[in-house]
Amino acid sequence: MEVFVSRFVDRVTIHVAAGDGGNGCASIHREKFKPLGGPDGGNGGKGGDVTLVVDSGVHTLLDFHYRPHVTATRGTQGRGSMRNGAAGADLELPVPEGTVVSTPDGEVLADLVGEGTRFVVASGGRGGLGNAALISRARKAPGFALLGEPGQRQDVVLELKSVADVGLVGFPSAGKSSLVSVLSAAKPRIAEYPFTTLTPNLGVVSADDKVFTVADVPGLIPGASEGRGLGLEFLRHLERCAVLVHVVDCASFDPERDPLSDIDALESELDRYTPALSEEQGAVDLAERPRLIVLNKMDIPDGRAMADLVHEQVRERGWPVFEVSTATHDGLRELRFALAEEVERFRASLPAPEPSRPTVRPKAVDSGGFTVEADPEEPDAYVVRGDKPERWVMQTSFDNEEAVDYLSDRLAKLGVEEELARQGAQPGSQVTIGSVTFDWEPTTPEGNAAVRATRSGGSPRTSADQRKAAKRARRTGTTDEAGHPMAEYDTIEDSDDGDSDDEDDSL
Repeated sequence: MEVFVSRFVDRVTIHVAAGDGGNGCASIHREKFKPLGGPDGGNGGKGGDVTLVVDSGVHTLLDFHYRPHVTATRGTQGRGSMRNGAAGADLELPVPEGTVVSTPDGEVLADLVGEGTRFVVASGGRGGLGNAALISRARKAPGFALLGEPGQRQDVVLELKSVADVGLVGFPSAGKSSLVSVLSAAKPRIAEYPFTTLTPNLGVVSADDKVFTVADVPGLIPGASEGRGLGLEFLRHLERCAVLVHVVDCASFDPERDPLSDIDALESELDRYTPALSEEQGAVDLAERPRLIVLNKMDIPDGRAMADLVHEQVRERGWPVFEVSTATHDGLRELRFALAEEVERFRASLPAPEPSRPTVRPKAVDSGGFTVEADPEEPDAYVVRGDKPERWVMQTSFDNEEAVDYLSDRLAKLGVEEELARQGAQPGSQVTIGSVTFDWEPTTPEGNAAVRATRSGGSPRTSADQRKAAKRARRTGTTDEAGHPMAEYDTIEDSDDGDSDDEDDSL
């Protein structure tokens, strides 16, 4: 006979991967009597995002426990006739209200409270441009397209923190679940053995026109703040509660326990626990929450005798004390209205609600800054870092020579070549950008001049005619091994000056 036990998961690590962007298309328009009608390659589609959405119908993170790897679909490739690729479908993941999203290092990324609240945990990559979008004065008919960018990939921790007004704390079998069952319509599992409650139980309580929620969470034992027993699985559900209620078993059979020592042990663990949420996110230090003490099991003679013995000592600590019996319902009415009053007092202390407005924190995607550093692991090698250079490298198909030339022009225009030369890089030096390493060869007059200047100690200067000649030489492929434009040599050789070698040296 198989027994199926439902599981409650309130903390899980998931591995999310947004969709990659589709590649651009390199295509030439062709039709009858017009075989070369110009570039008409479309752009690739954007990759799908991975978004977390609060859903009131979801109460646990169990689905992510069994399927921790989440991947969105990629964008499709562009096609000819100016047809752009389709964007990848966004993937929406329903999560319970009260889910906190953080990095594995503990940095809180989002606190998801409120039906429909959304958080994009991984953004899809942008699609690559087709050759129709790459037309310029320098390139009338590009024979290449850009590759799509990869989508974001990261590991995030999802942690469920119950959203309740009142949190019940106590040792195992103190009667917390029984108290929830008689205060509300909730029907939690109740048994006589410790740790019967393995999942938080929420109940809605009414006191006249006041309505609030009560959370019964797993039992606490000494050392819970360090992970003993159910430990942190218990404590994290108290972070949002406005009022904490100590449920004390006055009829315990353990001779080493008594109500005062139980309360001291609970307070010690609450004081040691550090909430992950900040005050801005609705969390306050647990030691500062209002307290109520409930002496339970007054229907048992030994319980009544123990309550009479410690009642005044507990009251001297400044906390309201209530003697109740979940079996006979004695004292429940007074407790219910006292809880409602504390919750109302807490709600009144909150600032007046303001209309919610979206907070936009723009993040520079195409920052023009870059850095060039010497590679500590390789001599005469350099590492280039920056948003633009690394993104451009990912977009480049290194099997296409024209695409590589386009990348070279973009890096030179950004100033990467000049910075490499300024730091002492020589033709043939290894340069790493992102995941690609190549041998650097200057391709612009500025780069060649900077290299010559570092050798001679002078300042790099090139005339406008030299820059035009070099650009013309790059388009036609008429450059020598050092990257010098052949057009200038031809002009010198055709001159009447017989000492052409000296002229060559002067260049």
